[in-house]
Amino acid sequence: MLVMQAAVAIGDAQKLAEMIGQDPGFDVNMDHGGVFTLLHHACQGDSRSAVIPLLLAHPDIDVNVKNKIGSTSFYYACYGRPSCVREMLKDSRVKVNEPAKNGHTPLWIAAYDGHLYVIKWWIASGREMDLGKPGDGRTDAIGAAKEWRTTGVVTLLERFKQNPEETRHAVRLELGWYDEAAAEMFAIVVFVSDGLLQIKETTIPSPAGKFFSIAAQLPLELQMVLCYRVVRSPKEIIPGKESEAAFKALAERLLWCSLFTSLEPWREEARREPGVECVCSLFELAHYIKINRLGWISSRDVSWLKSRSLPAASCAA
Repeated sequence: MLVMQAAVAIGDAQKLAEMIGQDPGFDVNMDHGGVFTLLHHACQGDSRSAVIPLLLAHPDIDVNVKNKIGSTSFYYACYGRPSCVREMLKDSRVKVNEPAKNGHTPLWIAAYDGHLYVIKWWIASGREMDLGKPGDGRTDAIGAAKEWRTTGVVTLLERFKQNPEETRHAVRLELGWYDEAAAEMFAIVVFVSDGLLQIKETTIPSPAGKFFSIAAQLPLELQMVLCYRVVRSPKEIIPGKESEAAFKALAERLLWCSLFTSLEPWREEARREPGVECVCSLFELAHYIKINRLGWISSRDVSWLKSRSLPAASCAA
């Protein structure tokens, strides 16, 4: 466990994945000294955020598990770790307003300490945000920010309280959220087009299934435009930086899901909502990543994956 914690501490997702693969008795929810699970550790520094998608992909992960002092991993991420918060907010299972044992909520902590960008990414995500009961010293986020004179946080939260949609739009523009959201969708469309992902039969009749079926047949430029329209942006060309980051993130997620699928069949209750699924092997995915110059997997890594003779993944993206 200590060696795994060391891999988390330096944000080495690949090393952590290798160690998990070599430990058939690995318990992703096990704590260390009754204080932190690996996900708790990962949420305690932005330099560690790279391992969060790996841990969230594990079929047995309890994303809301509390340690002995009654705090979730997301609660710790709100102590000024915006990159960790961003990764956690992408997982719909995370209870973002879950209070700690002392009654303080994650938003109260972020407001109290003046972590403006934690709150901005939270607003941009569209996830629910409980501002707390006015005058309540444990939940009133605006009151906490006023008490400690974190003016930027006070202004932002008061704007959000008065006009959530207008504030969210302004924050999304400031953070480049529209480019990132469109890029994430575009990456899935491209993977469907390239045959790495396929639309599940149960999803085909749904709006999402129809969207990906149609989008996969369009020229590249129209795919980008369509993805922008879905996130309500008038833009047309996804910037290369955001596009490459989205490709890498999706490929990485599929690699982790494939690895865990090969180690132990996914339990039905652990599956995500059905959508598209990976239909290639770990080696095929790694080879695709390498030839497309995503730049984060070496020839040694490809050889290691090939030697494991892993089957095709069955995880939902």
